[in-house]
Amino acid sequence: MAKVYPQKPTNTSSNFPSSCSNNNKISKRETYTLWMKSLVLHSNGCTVYDSRGHIVYRVDNYDRKGTREVNLMDVQGTSLCTIHKRLLGFGRWDGYRCSGGGGGSKPWFKVKRCNKMVKGKVACEIRVGRSQRYCIVRMGGKASTFRIVNKEGKIVAQVKQKQASSGIVLGDDVLTLEVEEDTDHSLIMAFVTVYGLICGRM
Repeated sequence: MAKVYPQKPTNTSSNFPSSCSNNNKISKRETYTLWMKSLVLHSNGCTVYDSRGHIVYRVDNYDRKGTREVNLMDVQGTSLCTIHKRLLGFGRWDGYRCSGGGGGSKPWFKVKRCNKMVKGKVACEIRVGRSQRYCIVRMGGKASTFRIVNKEGKIVAQVKQKQASSGIVLGDDVLTLEVEEDTDHSLIMAFVTVYGLICGRM
């Protein structure tokens, strides 16, 4: 398989944007590469590179695909968000922001999987706090291609299959995530993680 990036990423803390590490909004638009593989050998998960080829996020799902709890981490392995699947809710997930080494008692966001027959292309509905609402909308036939849309209908992020600069489409496990400006990128990556779990991709 073609390499995700031709150069070897440098795994240092200076490569991870400070605005990501404290879960603040990032003022500029960013394009990430999602490699649907864990950095840990024989483990499920996802590794996320920024536009310079530096690792910025990672998910290591050690047990099996679709486990009930995973952590979205930075390159150093510090948890940014813990994601729990509700035991008594079919297709429901809660995300807890990690600050100071632990998650809060109240969910940062809640995800509800939508009935495909009822909602059509809307795969998930997401609530962040009391006022923010998002949807994950499928694009085309592949579950890995989708958009994240806010309650005003504005696209805040989208995921599609990655193409090399030569135009060659890479494998199904290499995707492009485009996140719009003035968006909390760690929050968007948490949404992508939940959707990956729902689709059985990590």
